[in-house]
Amino acid sequence: MSFSAYVEAMNRVQERLRVVTAALNEAGVSYAVIGGNAVATWIARRDPSATRTTKDVDLLVRKIDVELVSAAMAGIGFIREDLRGWVIFLDPQEPQRRAGVHLVWAGQKVWPSNTVPAPDVDESVFDADGFWVLDLPALVRMKLTSFRDLDRVHVADMLRVGLIDSRVRDSLPEDLRVRLDQVEQAAREAGLPGLE
Repeated sequence: MSFSAYVEAMNRVQERLRVVTAALNEAGVSYAVIGGNAVATWIARRDPSATRTTKDVDLLVRKIDVELVSAAMAGIGFIREDLRGWVIFLDPQEPQRRAGVHLVWAGQKVWPSNTVPAPDVDESVFDADGFWVLDLPALVRMKLTSFRDLDRVHVADMLRVGLIDSRVRDSLPEDLRVRLDQVEQAAREAGLPGLE
């Protein structure tokens, strides 16, 4: 893939995010942007050059609102797929699941092994770019709860730009503070800039 194709792919993700959140705003549906787009939104406030790309759009919504979300998404041409408890909306311009819009249920555990449920959509702030994004303490909590490789990278990125301060740290339950310490220690040992 050429660099220009890569840039075009990333622009399509950002456009998808704008179109989808505008439709949900118009419909009056409560939601919060989560995942890689939420991390990038917060990091860009400190250091836009430190953001990472993502290929999908992840949204936190209340399960009781799924039909409202579906109606708003259908109105912009997105196609709903239900997969073993997950709901994905495919963009007709790029109908691959990996590039879709993925829903996560607010207030419910994303995976049965999670120690805490996903936050509620009320734990969000309205971003200057025109969409609701999960607030920083709740986003860090979600990332530390999931704790996949990518989640640990995202947490390290947020640490590196100074987003995770004592207020965020103190908001975490003890088991997640331990995970945060593990990420921070691993990042220091790897010599990541900003964590010397």
